[in-house]
Amino acid sequence: MKHILSVYVENQPGVLVRVASMFSRREFNIESLSVGVTQSPAFSRITVVVFGDANLIEQMIKQLEKMPIVKAVQRLDSETAVTRGMTMIKVLCDDDNRLEVLKLAELFRAHVIDVQMTTLIFEITGNDEKVTAFTRLLKPYGILEVIRTGLIALERGEHTIIDCRNVREFHGKNLL
Repeated sequence: MKHILSVYVENQPGVLVRVASMFSRREFNIESLSVGVTQSPAFSRITVVVFGDANLIEQMIKQLEKMPIVKAVQRLDSETAVTRGMTMIKVLCDDDNRLEVLKLAELFRAHVIDVQMTTLIFEITGNDEKVTAFTRLLKPYGILEVIRTGLIALERGEHTIIDCRNVREFHGKNLL
């Protein structure tokens, strides 16, 4: 089963390596990994997508929480989270099919980011299902290259990865 973990960490050199190594030592395969600075430059948020049963995921969370650089870990699911990933797709096209390909991209709200005589490069942002559907429909035209970013996710509503008391403590100031 696919699981999305959001890990709130100190923003310092080597943090990503230490977190990724924890997964590697326990032979967990990471499907997707994304990291970026948060609203506070002192902290980063790592989004990890992994497969495993509930017990395995609980063990991963416990191991992450033992790390001093990790301030909070949150398991997200598709009902309570908004997830996005970006994909760039280079597809063959010519004068005969360019309009068809562009109309298809418009339906998926994909953006053209490069136009050449024989190719188009699209950027599409969305959940995995949307990106996969768009890619499947482009396949007959001839996909030359595809690159995907790691998934990022936030829980819906006012709840955050850590409660406000902890956020104030971590950031050393009142955020409210």
